[in-house]
Order: sequence, then C-alpha cells, then structure tokens
Amino acid sequence: MSMTDPIADMLTRIRNANQAKLDKVVCPKSKLKIRILEIMREEGYIKGFKVTTEGKFEELVIQLRYLEDKKPVILGLQRVSCPGLRQYVKHNAVPRTRGGMGMCILSTSQGVMSDREAKQKGIGGEVLCSVW
Repeated sequence: MSMTDPIADMLTRIRNANQAKLDKVVCPKSKLKIRILEIMREEGYIKGFKVTTEGKFEELVIQLRYLEDKKPVILGLQRVSCPGLRQYVKHNAVPRTRGGMGMCILSTSQGVMSDREAKQKGIGGEVLCSVW
C-alpha cells in the first residue's frame, strides 16, 4: 500500500515515540526527510539520526532528545502543507511559530531550510511543518 504523505507519517512517528518516551524511532528513508532531520538536529530538537539497512530498504533511526527528568524537548509537531492543500508563503510572510519559540521548516527554491534562514535570505516557499 502506498503512503500519500510520508512527511506526515515521519512526524507522527516522532510525536508518538515522544509521548511514549522512547529513545529512538525508525522510519523509511528519503532525501527530504534527511534534510528535515538535519534542520531539527541543528536547532536542537533531536540528538541525531543515522541511515541503516536492516532488510530490503534503507531506514532512518532517529534519536530523540529529552531533558533531565525525561521531559521531551519537542512539545509539538504539526504538518502545515499537505498534498491536498499546499501552503505557500512569500518572503515577508514567513510565519513565526509560538511567538518565535518554535520554528517552521520551508521548502524553497534554494532547498529545504528553517524559517530563520529563509528570512535571512529573503525567500519564501512551501511551509512543510512547524516544530515547538
């Protein structure tokens, strides 16, 4: 069975593992997912990730990050633009997540980047997801 929205699937897996306080979560690999995870690692939302081959397909093993008392760093994940309804923004309308306490990940003409980087470069694009 084919998956219609693989990014939403990855975000849901991370959200569920976060609520269950698991150390790591596994999801199928794609270039877009790798770039999203790189941005989340740079911003400090996850510890890291690695690509493994444990069968026919390559998978991503994502290591979640928690504070001292097993309190999750990621408080929320939301898929903004989905295949049925794309959400595009101009360079001057890049959204702020939780008053600047979170971040958005955008797919732009210059690649996938965080909202902060898109504002610096003065470009807009498709808002993929929000993390706070």
